[in-house]
Amino acid sequence: MPDPNTLSLPDNASLFTRLRVATQCLQVLQHDPANPTCGQLLNICLDGKVYASLVQQLQRSEEGRRILSERPSLQARDLDLAALERLPEGTLGHGVARYYRDNKISPFDTTLELKNDIDYIGKRYRETHDLLHVLTGYGTDVVGEMELQAYALGNLGIRTAVLILAFGTLGHLKTPQAGVGRSEYLRRLWAAYRRGRASQQFLGFRFENYWETPVATLSERLCASAAQLN
Repeated sequence: MPDPNTLSLPDNASLFTRLRVATQCLQVLQHDPANPTCGQLLNICLDGKVYASLVQQLQRSEEGRRILSERPSLQARDLDLAALERLPEGTLGHGVARYYRDNKISPFDTTLELKNDIDYIGKRYRETHDLLHVLTGYGTDVVGEMELQAYALGNLGIRTAVLILAFGTLGHLKTPQAGVGRSEYLRRLWAAYRRGRASQQFLGFRFENYWETPVATLSERLCASAAQLN
């Protein structure tokens, strides 16, 4: 298995190099699914052009330019989960802190160097994953994780999500999760994809400024409702 500490993607890497590094990352992630370095590097290998497009979109607004300039962070070292959990129940901060505690996981962290705005957007996408579970209401079970990938695909066009959805769907069609039949599974993924497309692009939102805001308020603001999909 490759050593994740030695993996890197050269500047202006060719398609062959990107696929080679992505394959090495997948080998690591098969044994260590939560590896932050390979998780982010995999996204950069497959989604560099997507991130470049997202950077261009952010540069068109004042808030987007501020985010790219100041590079706010939701990494473990930047979050005081104890303080967030003391916020009133129902707020974003309280919900995020409880999410980590209840699922017995830690916030995203990485040691990858941020050489440019594209690298930052790759990092930002990864570190907003758990927060999106709180805002969208998608669960952390297999089906909920696939729903969130479908949401991210619809919202941002993330190619890594296509790969994850393909493997996840093949697995589910072969061995359906308890209580979720094949047709319901596909219906839920399609609904999540459409919801993502209809929702505000979340990478242009500075969540760090809204810890004391109710989750319900932010969800209504950022995430399309079922009524909006009809």
